[in-house]
Amino acid sequence: MTVFAINPETLKNTIALALGEKVKHIGVALGEVTVVVNANNYLESARILRDESGCCFEQMIDLCGVDYSDYKGVGLEGSRFCVVLHLLSVSLNQRVRLKVFAPDDELPVVASVNELWNSANWFEREAFDLFGIVFEGHSDLRRILTDYGFIGHPFRKDFPTMGHVEMRYDAESKRVIYQPVTIEPREITPRIIREDNYGGLH
Repeated sequence: MTVFAINPETLKNTIALALGEKVKHIGVALGEVTVVVNANNYLESARILRDESGCCFEQMIDLCGVDYSDYKGVGLEGSRFCVVLHLLSVSLNQRVRLKVFAPDDELPVVASVNELWNSANWFEREAFDLFGIVFEGHSDLRRILTDYGFIGHPFRKDFPTMGHVEMRYDAESKRVIYQPVTIEPREITPRIIREDNYGGLH
Protein backbone atom coordinates (compact mmCIF):
# COMPACT_ATOMS: atom_id res chain seq x y z
CA MET A 1 0.00 0.00 0.00
CA THR A 2 1.38 3.43 -0.98
CA VAL A 3 1.28 6.12 1.69
CA PHE A 4 1.16 9.62 0.19
CA ALA A 5 2.75 12.59 1.94
CA ILE A 6 0.32 14.81 3.80
CA ASN A 7 -0.03 18.43 2.71
CA PRO A 8 2.21 20.63 4.95
CA GLU A 9 -0.67 22.92 5.92
CA THR A 10 -2.75 19.90 6.95
CA LEU A 11 0.15 18.54 8.98
CA LYS A 12 0.68 21.94 10.58
CA ASN A 13 -2.96 22.00 11.70
CA THR A 14 -2.74 18.42 12.99
CA ILE A 15 0.36 19.21 15.05
CA ALA A 16 -1.10 22.49 16.34
CA LEU A 17 -4.19 20.60 17.51
CA ALA A 18 -2.14 17.83 19.13
CA LEU A 19 0.19 20.18 21.03
CA GLY A 20 -2.39 22.85 21.86
CA GLU A 21 -1.06 25.58 24.16
CA LYS A 22 2.41 24.03 24.17
CA VAL A 23 3.02 25.58 20.73
CA LYS A 24 4.98 28.82 20.89
CA HIS A 25 5.16 29.17 17.11
CA ILE A 26 4.33 26.94 14.15
CA GLY A 27 4.75 27.61 10.46
CA VAL A 28 5.44 26.19 7.03
CA ALA A 29 8.47 27.19 4.95
CA LEU A 30 9.79 25.48 1.82
CA GLY A 31 7.23 22.74 2.26
CA GLU A 32 8.33 21.81 5.78
CA VAL A 33 6.60 22.33 9.11
CA THR A 34 8.58 23.88 11.95
CA VAL A 35 7.19 24.01 15.47
CA VAL A 36 8.78 25.90 18.37
CA VAL A 37 8.00 25.04 22.00
CA ASN A 38 9.20 26.37 25.36
CA ALA A 39 11.84 24.42 27.26
CA ASN A 40 9.39 23.44 30.01
CA ASN A 41 7.06 21.86 27.40
CA TYR A 42 9.78 20.33 25.24
CA LEU A 43 9.87 16.72 26.52
CA GLU A 44 6.11 16.36 26.70
CA SER A 45 5.70 17.92 23.25
CA ALA A 46 8.22 15.45 21.83
CA ARG A 47 6.31 12.59 23.47
CA ILE A 48 3.03 13.77 21.93
CA LEU A 49 4.64 14.08 18.49
CA ARG A 50 5.85 10.50 18.80
CA ASP A 51 2.65 8.95 20.19
CA GLU A 52 -0.32 10.98 18.89
CA SER A 53 -2.20 9.10 16.17
CA GLY A 54 -2.08 11.93 13.61
CA CYS A 55 1.63 12.52 14.22
CA CYS A 56 3.35 9.13 14.76
CA PHE A 57 6.92 10.46 14.49
CA GLU A 58 8.59 7.16 15.31
CA GLN A 59 12.07 8.24 14.28
CA MET A 60 14.32 11.09 15.29
CA ILE A 61 16.68 11.43 12.32
CA ASP A 62 18.71 14.44 13.47
CA LEU A 63 19.35 16.67 16.47
CA CYS A 64 21.75 19.60 16.58
CA GLY A 65 22.57 22.74 18.51
CA VAL A 66 22.52 26.29 17.13
CA ASP A 67 24.18 29.42 18.50
CA TYR A 68 22.02 32.38 17.42
CA SER A 69 24.23 35.03 19.03
CA ASP A 70 25.46 36.28 15.64
CA TYR A 71 23.10 34.70 13.14
CA LYS A 72 22.07 37.49 10.75
CA GLY A 73 20.66 39.32 13.75
CA VAL A 74 18.09 36.59 14.42
CA GLY A 75 19.18 35.76 17.96
CA LEU A 76 20.00 39.21 19.22
CA GLU A 77 16.61 39.73 20.87
CA GLY A 78 15.93 36.19 22.06
CA SER A 79 17.69 33.25 23.65
CA ARG A 80 21.11 32.37 22.29
CA PHE A 81 21.11 28.56 22.20
CA CYS A 82 18.61 26.37 20.41
CA VAL A 83 18.17 22.63 19.94
CA VAL A 84 16.68 21.51 16.62
CA LEU A 85 15.21 18.05 15.99
CA HIS A 86 14.11 16.54 12.70
CA LEU A 87 11.44 13.90 13.17
CA LEU A 88 10.18 11.37 10.65
CA SER A 89 6.98 9.36 10.53
CA VAL A 90 7.59 6.34 8.33
CA SER A 91 4.03 5.10 8.76
CA LEU A 92 2.43 8.41 7.70
CA ASN A 93 5.22 9.63 5.37
CA GLN A 94 5.65 13.03 7.03
CA ARG A 95 8.35 15.12 8.67
CA VAL A 96 8.52 17.94 11.20
CA ARG A 97 11.23 20.18 12.61
CA LEU A 98 10.97 20.73 16.38
CA LYS A 99 12.86 23.64 17.96
CA VAL A 100 13.43 24.57 21.60
CA PHE A 101 15.46 27.48 22.98
CA ALA A 102 17.39 27.10 26.24
CA PRO A 103 16.10 29.82 28.60
CA ASP A 104 19.50 30.56 30.22
CA ASP A 105 22.34 31.68 27.94
CA GLU A 106 24.95 31.26 30.69
CA LEU A 107 23.99 27.63 31.39
CA PRO A 108 21.85 26.35 28.50
CA VAL A 109 19.78 23.40 29.72
CA VAL A 110 16.98 21.47 28.01
CA ALA A 111 15.52 18.04 28.66
CA SER A 112 17.00 14.95 27.04
CA VAL A 113 14.77 13.08 24.58
CA ASN A 114 16.93 9.97 24.70
CA GLU A 115 14.19 8.11 26.56
CA LEU A 116 11.86 8.73 23.59
CA TRP A 117 14.32 8.08 20.74
CA ASN A 118 17.55 6.32 21.62
CA SER A 119 19.06 7.76 18.44
CA ALA A 120 19.29 11.05 20.38
CA ASN A 121 22.11 9.70 22.56
CA TRP A 122 25.15 10.62 20.47
CA PHE A 123 23.47 13.67 18.91
CA GLU A 124 22.88 15.18 22.38
CA ARG A 125 26.45 14.38 23.38
CA GLU A 126 27.65 16.17 20.24
CA ALA A 127 25.53 19.27 20.97
CA PHE A 128 26.86 19.24 24.55
CA ASP A 129 30.44 18.91 23.35
CA LEU A 130 30.32 21.54 20.60
CA PHE A 131 27.84 24.07 22.06
CA GLY A 132 27.83 23.38 25.80
CA ILE A 133 24.10 22.63 25.86
CA VAL A 134 23.27 20.42 28.85
CA PHE A 135 20.63 17.72 28.32
CA GLU A 136 18.96 17.07 31.63
CA GLY A 137 18.23 13.38 32.17
CA HIS A 138 20.84 12.10 29.73
CA SER A 139 22.49 9.06 31.33
CA ASP A 140 25.97 9.53 29.84
CA LEU A 141 26.49 13.18 28.90
CA ARG A 142 30.18 13.54 28.07
CA ARG A 143 32.28 14.81 25.19
CA ILE A 144 32.20 12.77 22.01
CA LEU A 145 34.26 14.63 19.37
CA THR A 146 36.83 16.69 21.25
CA ASP A 147 39.54 15.44 23.59
CA TYR A 148 38.59 14.72 27.21
CA GLY A 149 40.77 17.59 28.42
CA PHE A 150 39.37 20.06 25.88
CA ILE A 151 38.39 23.45 27.27
CA GLY A 152 35.39 25.29 25.87
CA HIS A 153 32.87 24.50 23.15
CA PRO A 154 34.24 25.01 19.62
CA PHE A 155 30.97 25.68 17.75
CA ARG A 156 30.05 28.66 19.89
CA LYS A 157 30.31 31.88 17.91
CA ASP A 158 32.69 33.43 20.47
CA PHE A 159 35.14 30.50 20.43
CA PRO A 160 38.44 31.57 18.79
CA THR A 161 39.01 30.00 15.36
CA MET A 162 42.45 28.74 16.34
CA GLY A 163 41.35 27.50 19.77
CA HIS A 164 43.10 28.07 23.10
CA VAL A 165 45.64 25.25 23.19
CA GLU A 166 47.25 22.72 20.90
CA MET A 167 48.48 19.25 21.70
CA ARG A 168 51.44 17.32 20.39
CA TYR A 169 53.49 14.26 21.19
CA ASP A 170 56.65 15.12 23.12
CA ALA A 171 59.46 12.63 22.37
CA GLU A 172 61.45 13.58 25.48
CA SER A 173 58.69 12.98 27.98
CA LYS A 174 57.14 10.27 25.76
CA ARG A 175 53.61 11.57 26.16
CA VAL A 176 51.07 13.95 24.65
CA ILE A 177 51.35 17.47 26.03
CA TYR A 178 49.18 20.57 25.81
CA GLN A 179 50.70 23.97 25.09
CA PRO A 180 49.54 27.45 24.04
CA VAL A 181 48.70 27.82 20.35
CA THR A 182 51.86 28.48 18.32
CA ILE A 183 50.20 29.16 14.96
CA GLU A 184 50.30 32.84 14.06
CA PRO A 185 47.08 34.22 12.60
CA ARG A 186 47.35 35.27 8.98
CA GLU A 187 45.02 36.31 6.22
CA ILE A 188 45.31 34.66 2.85
CA THR A 189 43.98 36.66 -0.08
CA PRO A 190 43.47 34.60 -3.23
CA ARG A 191 45.12 35.81 -6.44
CA ILE A 192 42.51 37.14 -8.82
CA ILE A 193 43.25 37.03 -12.53
CA ARG A 194 41.54 39.77 -14.49
CA GLU A 195 42.52 39.17 -18.09
CA ASP A 196 40.34 39.58 -21.11
CA ASN A 197 39.63 36.31 -22.88
CA TYR A 198 41.26 34.32 -20.00
CA GLY A 199 41.11 30.59 -20.70
CA GLY A 200 39.49 31.16 -24.07
CA LEU A 201 36.29 32.53 -22.46
CA HIS A 202 34.60 35.46 -24.17
